[in-house]
Amino acid sequence: MDMKKNLWNKYDENQLKELHELNEKYKMCLNECKTERETIALSVKMAEEAGYRNIEDVISEGKNLNAGDKVYACCMKKAIALFQIGEEPISHGMNILGAHVDSPRIDIKRNPLYESDGLGYLDTHYYGGVKKYQWVTEPLALHGVIAKKDGTVVNVNIGEDKNDPVFVITDLLVHLGAAQLEKPAATVIEGENLDILIASRPLSETELKEDQKEAVKQNVLNILCEKYGMDELDFQSAELEIVPAGKARDCGLDRSMILSYGHDDRICAFPSLFAILEMENTKRTSCCLLVDKEEIGSMGATGMQSKFFENMVAELVALTEGDSNVKVRRALQNSKMLSSDVSSCYDPLYPEYFTRRSTATIGFGITFNKHTGSKGKNGSNDANAEYLAELRRIMDDAEVGYQIVEMGKVDVGGSGTIAFITANYGMQVIDCGVSVLNMHAPYEVGSKADIYEAYRAYKAFLKNA
Repeated sequence: MDMKKNLWNKYDENQLKELHELNEKYKMCLNECKTERETIALSVKMAEEAGYRNIEDVISEGKNLNAGDKVYACCMKKAIALFQIGEEPISHGMNILGAHVDSPRIDIKRNPLYESDGLGYLDTHYYGGVKKYQWVTEPLALHGVIAKKDGTVVNVNIGEDKNDPVFVITDLLVHLGAAQLEKPAATVIEGENLDILIASRPLSETELKEDQKEAVKQNVLNILCEKYGMDELDFQSAELEIVPAGKARDCGLDRSMILSYGHDDRICAFPSLFAILEMENTKRTSCCLLVDKEEIGSMGATGMQSKFFENMVAELVALTEGDSNVKVRRALQNSKMLSSDVSSCYDPLYPEYFTRRSTATIGFGITFNKHTGSKGKNGSNDANAEYLAELRRIMDDAEVGYQIVEMGKVDVGGSGTIAFITANYGMQVIDCGVSVLNMHAPYEVGSKADIYEAYRAYKAFLKNA
């Protein structure tokens, strides 16, 4: 397979139809899922429709698992592992598709609501690696949950319906911005200035109670109480995320690309999910692992560095081969994984940051990064040559379009994924995914052809690895 070839001219009519249907399905998922909670909720729904059962139900019924059985496990509604039991014992290893479902965004602080000079704001703290100046003056939506002391949890989604209001982070007018424009890009917008403008209408003096002073803020609290039954202290146990408002859109006159928030990393997560849900009767156990917190180091109970995945593998071993710690270790060490995350894409407007022959090209297929890291591969998983050769064979046999690439110029920078964490078990792992333009921006660009090839690559891997 020629690894440097535009893929659009290779497709026949049936493939173009399948490509179109897959990308329409992907756009639907993007529109419904702008947070990790929303992504996991939809994943559970799709899994159950495909015949997957909650592993907790299997355990409570005292049943064992056999070849062909399909189960899933969730972690705090922010991570999920799906397993289809293969013909071989799990201790022989699994074929794992791993991706993350969190994306760079802006989070609401614990005591966020305040009024200043007649305007109402929510105080924020950005999440993940962002260029802060990209988030100002954009229409924004509010997603998340409000957890109350009585145990109820209220879902919040404001700004997506055409009749909803949206929110915005304001910026200094250009007429007064000469000094601001002299600042470095990293500080032209300060983190503490990423507060969300949410209101400007005060309650009338007759509506205000004696102990109430800030009329705009109080009007917001009245609206929140009426709509969600919450008071100001409920912000302390809420998880509210600010994301770009609006739907995923076709990009380009030729409609060959998708412009959307959250490609990183749902552009890998959803094709992985689609692939495993279509698998039947695999030799090795198949797994799709979708986790949270990758953008901030994979820490916490729902991140890849937690014991969630290891614990679920232990449950699977117990339900198939009997409780055995050594078989759990064997299952992990004998597994093979595609750690699917987005890769950089060559941008002709910024050629000085890339080595052309080693950088992915949009529309040329899924990417394999033997290593990531930065400045001497620091912090990287570096896949074995033998594993990469095996994957080349699998992809060539399946006629999947792929590219073997690096992030950018050696001394410019780099990044990491969840690959190094699972590699700690001794399993074969490589970074693999879709290249995007505008990575970590409010709106990213991905090729429909690359998304299709990722889906095809994941299916080939689950069948053959």
